[in-house]
Amino acid sequence: MSNTNSNRIRAVITGIAGYVPDYILTNEELSRMVDTTDEWIMSRVGIRERHILKESGKGVSCMAVKAVERLFAKTGTKPEEVDLLVWCGVTGDMPFPATANIISDKLGVKNAFSFDINAGCSSFLFSLVTMAQFIETGRCRKIVLIGAEKLSMYVDYTDRSTCPLFGDGAAAVLIEPTTDNLGLMDSITRTDGSGWKHLFLQAGGSALPASMETVFRRQHYIHQEGQAVFKAAVSKMGDTVLELMEKNNLSPDDISWLVPHQANLRIINATGNRIGLSKEKVMINIEKYGNTSSATVPLCLWDFESQLKKGDNIILTTFGAGFTWGTIYLKWAYDGVRDLSQGLTGGLKIN
Repeated sequence: MSNTNSNRIRAVITGIAGYVPDYILTNEELSRMVDTTDEWIMSRVGIRERHILKESGKGVSCMAVKAVERLFAKTGTKPEEVDLLVWCGVTGDMPFPATANIISDKLGVKNAFSFDINAGCSSFLFSLVTMAQFIETGRCRKIVLIGAEKLSMYVDYTDRSTCPLFGDGAAAVLIEPTTDNLGLMDSITRTDGSGWKHLFLQAGGSALPASMETVFRRQHYIHQEGQAVFKAAVSKMGDTVLELMEKNNLSPDDISWLVPHQANLRIINATGNRIGLSKEKVMINIEKYGNTSSATVPLCLWDFESQLKKGDNIILTTFGAGFTWGTIYLKWAYDGVRDLSQGLTGGLKIN
């Protein structure tokens, strides 16, 4: 995907909305569950609290539906107008059917096809690149893309190395076509499959189906080798950001915002420093949400929407299990407004 023709059809985000559960798990509460402290967690990953979906019987689709309902209200979109609905993430309601199918049913989206995409924490970025193809070819005019996770279902709250990291949440974007010089301008997406062994969920799939033995061995929890993941994330995210900037003749002064995956504050700071951006240009909300995997990037855009301006040059970058990583160059399409008391307002309508 390249930025060669300013008159071509591009995929543009015309609205965004998010949702996080009411229950907040603080570091102080975690310190009563496992041997840790607020100081220990903040100094290593920069997370103070995370939202957790605790209600019995509620899966990730419940949060996704709430985010999309807000998106529809904000943009004036009707369910029957949607051509394609995609959920991306790793914590689907069930192995099958696709969680996107369940979300579509709950929302009354009847005229769209829907499916899931799983690229670990890079799911939203990989999905946004994929959705752009449907827009650019004219196949679809209205796409709903949802990054949503219930990672608490996979967290071992006896493991102090991983239990402070992850939270639950959802964010959804509306994607439409434009011939203006806005939207998804360019992207780089990469995978190194040999990295799978450093970050995975061992049991519950076809290779190791769930059994009493897998439960006893605690094989249904996130396994992460922190140092290997940290080293790769710092290197790969920075590499692709610099590569995309050079390809598009962008200097640090040209960039309005860097939106990095919110996995670890040290990784975020290292990425910003490597490309020469001031902290004021880096979106950070990891302190209050933790790592929500596919939801981190759209939750950042939702949180910072009121500060975004039409034409802003925005760099999205992620790193996830697989290993997967990549960077997107996005020109923001509207002056964003967020009404904290009444939900979301504003957004761009494309005729």
